[in-house]
Amino acid sequence: MATIRIPTPLRKLTDGKEEVQVSGATVRAALDDLDRLHPGLRGRIFDDSGAIRKFINVFAAEEDIRFLQGLDTPVKDSDEISIVPAIAGGAGADAGPAGHRTRSAAVAAGG
Repeated sequence: MATIRIPTPLRKLTDGKEEVQVSGATVRAALDDLDRLHPGLRGRIFDDSGAIRKFINVFAAEEDIRFLQGLDTPVKDSDEISIVPAIAGGAGADAGPAGHRTRSAAVAAGG
């Protein structure tokens, strides 16, 4: 099972859990399973059209899924998925090519 890291603002919906084990072959399936286990998270992560909210960043295996296959990014059982709320700013000095950021760079930059 993959692990999803839950940001502090959403932990009230996971009974305070920092990490949740989920099933799913893709990021979308893993996030669907997260909502099955902890109802209410979907509305905090996805907008009405089913896309990830603009102020939410999702990383699979330390990589921003926007630069991979989006919600269809494959997930292995050993993968860690991180939900990182954007705080402010954009692609800064920690950005790679075309603004590509890893989870560690995003967290260090505050979003």
